[in-house]
Amino acid sequence: MSTPIIIASQQPRYQAEGAVVSLQQLLIQRYAAKTLDYLIHTRSVAGISGLHLSKMRGRGLDFEEFRPYQAGDDVRLIDWRVTARTNRPVTKVFREERERPVIIAVDQTHNMYFGSQVAFKSVIAAQAAALFCWLAIDNGDRVGGLVFSDVASSLVRPKRSRRSALHLLNQVFQYNQHLQEMKTPEALIPEDPSFKPGLAHALGQIKRITKPGSTLYVISDFLTLDEKALQYLNQLSRHNNVVCCFVYDALEETLPVPGIYSITDGGMKGALNTHSSKARANYRDQFKQRVAALETQLDKLQIRLIKMRTNQLVLEQVRQWIAKNS
Repeated sequence: MSTPIIIASQQPRYQAEGAVVSLQQLLIQRYAAKTLDYLIHTRSVAGISGLHLSKMRGRGLDFEEFRPYQAGDDVRLIDWRVTARTNRPVTKVFREERERPVIIAVDQTHNMYFGSQVAFKSVIAAQAAALFCWLAIDNGDRVGGLVFSDVASSLVRPKRSRRSALHLLNQVFQYNQHLQEMKTPEALIPEDPSFKPGLAHALGQIKRITKPGSTLYVISDFLTLDEKALQYLNQLSRHNNVVCCFVYDALEETLPVPGIYSITDGGMKGALNTHSSKARANYRDQFKQRVAALETQLDKLQIRLIKMRTNQLVLEQVRQWIAKNS
């Protein structure tokens, strides 16, 4: 799909604009994160606070010691090797984790390099990633993630430090800048033959750094969601809190008022004719069907979905989602 020229408009200070994001726009999201009073919405266990809006999946515990089995202990926690060695039942004792890893997967493929109002999808995805990143850091959680394009990906293992957050955001920034170079078929060929573009490969990499009890944000337009990607989401959602952020543009949802519009992908130019009412209705229905299918697939996996429009403030869309799910 060709890329319409961005329409300039006045936006709040936390709203990123244009076809590419700046590092400053990602850093300023730290102040935006502080405006979210999300602690009152906590539903996590053991007094752990943060943007964990669903029940924690997985045990979320660290092994501490062995002790003799006592009446009422969960038989699933019996260590049978130690029991056989000592000839008496021994159970494992765990202590609750005081922090939760937060993993953020950010789609920066050429499909995301699209926008008609305010900002491109790739910019909104980068901004949302920054917001979730700073929320995790302010909450004392470890944060890491994966940024992926059509030709490469960058994996950042979760750490509880501001430096880790900055490293992740710098990777988001770098990948976003490189989208301007993806204008030819040759530019979309990975240098590494083993690399495979799409959500499935990205989620496969995410599994390597995601331990049970983590919170995973997947920020994408989900155009490359296939059966393999759904399998990975199913596996990840069994023991983790998974939240999918669906980024879309107003022009993907509804065609503009009848007329002939100039469009461009940054190189080639074309025209978009929207006079046909039937074509407009079909276009709108196709988008609704696509969103409904995505919602159905994620509902089956008990995965929450945030819808993010490119012409609306990311901060407010996240705030509304929190209020709706509290």
